[in-house]
Amino acid sequence: MTVSPQEIFQKYVYAGALTRNADALAELFTEDGVLEAPLVPADAAFPRRMEGREEIRRALAAYYERQTSDGGVPNIEKSRYVLHLTDDPEVFIAEIDTVFDGEGDGADATVSLVQIFRVRDGRIAHLRDYFTPGLVS
Repeated sequence: MTVSPQEIFQKYVYAGALTRNADALAELFTEDGVLEAPLVPADAAFPRRMEGREEIRRALAAYYERQTSDGGVPNIEKSRYVLHLTDDPEVFIAEIDTVFDGEGDGADATVSLVQIFRVRDGRIAHLRDYFTPGLVS
């Protein structure tokens, strides 16, 4: 059974941004999968590079546990994304504008980011997540 880029992306968003379920997120990766955030400084709370499904599971569980506030939940209705397929059937790019509902002042906040997925056998083999480092401090 072939898993589409759309399915992989939606599962990734649900496991990560929406439910913060490190176990479910890690299971989306190959055993030797890599998750990296190249723009994040080495001393940031969010790990800059995680290698292997078990390290991804452990590091993200620890990160989710350390978060002192919920950081807001994305508003799915207002958020938008576009998946760009490439000539390589194992690579796709997600261009994302995530909207968080305004609190206090009522103004929504939009966070734009790009993710590059490389998949193998229906799982994420390598994900490069380009987002503003200040989001994970």
